[in-house]
Amino acid sequence: MDNLKLKLPDCEYDIQFEKDFNNLPNALKSINAPKKLMVVTETTVNALYGSQVCAVLKNAGYDCGIVAFEAGEKNKNINTIQQIYSACIKHGLDRSSMIIALGGGVVGDMAGFAAATYMRGIRFVQVPTTLLSQVDSSVGGKTGFDFEDAKNIIGAFHQPSLVYINVNTLKTLDSTQFASGMGEVIKHAMIKDSQMLDFLEQNKSLVKNRDNDILIQLVKRNCAIKADVVMHDEKELGLRAILNFGHTIGHAIESASHFALSHGACVALGMVAVCAMSADDGILKSQTLEKFKNLLKAYDLPVTVENVGFNNVWELMNKDKKKIAGSLKLIYPIEPGNVEQRTDITKEQIEKAFHYISK
Repeated sequence: MDNLKLKLPDCEYDIQFEKDFNNLPNALKSINAPKKLMVVTETTVNALYGSQVCAVLKNAGYDCGIVAFEAGEKNKNINTIQQIYSACIKHGLDRSSMIIALGGGVVGDMAGFAAATYMRGIRFVQVPTTLLSQVDSSVGGKTGFDFEDAKNIIGAFHQPSLVYINVNTLKTLDSTQFASGMGEVIKHAMIKDSQMLDFLEQNKSLVKNRDNDILIQLVKRNCAIKADVVMHDEKELGLRAILNFGHTIGHAIESASHFALSHGACVALGMVAVCAMSADDGILKSQTLEKFKNLLKAYDLPVTVENVGFNNVWELMNKDKKKIAGSLKLIYPIEPGNVEQRTDITKEQIEKAFHYISK
């Protein structure tokens, strides 16, 4: 398959699309990867792909260790980071060694943070295995973990040396994980590519049946959107903030639910809330809001939430790391494919929108 290239002021790297892991050693060779590697993964992914990936690497002459932490957002914390550090020390990783992040967004975020801080920074490679991580979190260099109920509040920008995407790993995702990834796909379409909204509407059956050719188109198109935004604003000083559409409210709902709801489901809820605000202001057309909600439902994403209270969500929103001078920043939809950044949204507007999505 062909690749995408992400070019930044201080580095550039390929996003490589494959149908298996067999070409991973050649991909590592192309970036002059060291022989000593540490694969960081979690228990579910380890059972599916850990042995396979390590065998491919060892057969190519790499000295490959592996550490697998317990799966789940609840383990996205400092204790797991320490577990990764310990495994790196035990396997003898030095400043020239490399970490391989094998898994979804939680793995990529924490393996990337460990790489950013181990011996003051070593290289790492993203090998994302979920739709969410393939279309979004593996690209762009954001790393980190959760702390005191605040998502990703501790972190660093640390770009990977390579993103290696095996689209066939999407076949092993359960329906909840796949739908979660579709939340980010629909987000990208809403902020930057209105034609992709039409594509998703017209190809619902093929996407949900995980047709290989459609998946490749979908993942590559989303990576291109993410890469274009990151290349214009690597450190989220301006444009890159649009990627947070639905996230400020969504992250708060995710934490308030104690992570019972998937990330993509919470982003979907956050997007609906902000779209409702925009429609209430007379900006987004009401028929666009309804069409958007129908698309989310078509991909098994929620448009309403229950058993989550506004006061808890509001408190968590005010811990959001994207606040500017004490004001929350929300990404406001104008029309499909066009959004703007707002810091003038009131608590009353947010509460009204929250009640719109509450059962």
